[in-house]
Amino acid sequence: MVQQSQTRFDASFAALSDATRRGVLEQLGRADASITDLASKFHMTLTGMKKHVGVLEQAGLVITKKVGRVRTCKLGLHPLEDEAAWIERYRQLWGTRFDALDKVVEELKGKEKVDGRQKRE
Repeated sequence: MVQQSQTRFDASFAALSDATRRGVLEQLGRADASITDLASKFHMTLTGMKKHVGVLEQAGLVITKKVGRVRTCKLGLHPLEDEAAWIERYRQLWGTRFDALDKVVEELKGKEKVDGRQKRE
């Protein structure tokens, strides 16, 4: 189970690592679109857009359906909830660390002020 989850995370994050693919997901969040429409919107060739859509489809983020000569794309059934939870755990971890660092910096500033006053006296 852990291996399957890790593979899914790898596919999701790899798909999301590209700005064009993130843009495609945003576009599909507004409305379904054909690969031709997406290619036009992103100023790409059909072949290039098919590759991007293929990566998104492998990650479960996009579903395509071919009717005649038109392949229509829509958001997939993979809602990224597990990935968002993983990111949130690290956000909290780093938040805690930055809070601790802020305390150290404030202590050092306070000590610096006290030491500066003592040298002047």
